[in-house]
Amino acid sequence: MGRLAGKIAIVTGAASGIGAASAKLFAEEGAQVLAVDRPESAIDTVHVGNRSIEPFAADITGDDAPKKIVAAALDRFGALDILFNNAGVSGRAFVEEMTDEMWDRVNAVNVRGMFRLCREAIPALKERARQKGRARIVNTASVMAFDTDYGLAAYCASKAGVGGLTRTLALELGKFNITANYVCPGAIYSGMTQTNFDKPEIREVWEKKAALRRLGQPIDIARGALLLASDEADFITGHELVVDGGLTLRT
Repeated sequence: MGRLAGKIAIVTGAASGIGAASAKLFAEEGAQVLAVDRPESAIDTVHVGNRSIEPFAADITGDDAPKKIVAAALDRFGALDILFNNAGVSGRAFVEEMTDEMWDRVNAVNVRGMFRLCREAIPALKERARQKGRARIVNTASVMAFDTDYGLAAYCASKAGVGGLTRTLALELGKFNITANYVCPGAIYSGMTQTNFDKPEIREVWEKKAALRRLGQPIDIARGALLLASDEADFITGHELVVDGGLTLRT
């Protein structure tokens, strides 16, 4: 039996990168997965043929998106064990040049959308924890939750917000046997970063920075999320799991 046998999960940002790898890994480990991403993404095609993954097209920033997403999981699978909030966006601009729209877009997806989906999912997670003894929230932050770089004010602020939100969820939900943790990826080769990391001069710099001398792959983060989503994480909550190949050891 897989580590998530009998579990039902929602994974956002599941059309590519970390989200797609996580949805696939969760399914391989026995979960039924509602894989969520924007309507204009490849969400309706990327998991074709995997009977354990149900695609659901939704922009998590939409007013009614949280209700629709949670309702879809309950309607199709009957319960909810795991909420993996992975959807995220980036953007780069110096603060003096950053518009309100740029700031709002990053924070709307990375923090507000996550908060609203957590809020909507909590009753279902409480019910599942009452029945089965546990439920899980896993959120994707970044090493930029505690680090920084030029032009990343909005991104760093949003990912620090993910950490604060998750720790508070852990405190509030612990008595219901719901854990809340967040994974902090380092330099990962994914759809969001591919354009830069396909340039050899940029890729070599970031590979050299990591103790393991390579870029991370989406599956590396998916495995971290799997740990936090599994029964093995029963006594882990409010935790920041850094999955960066040693990138931040010297910074």
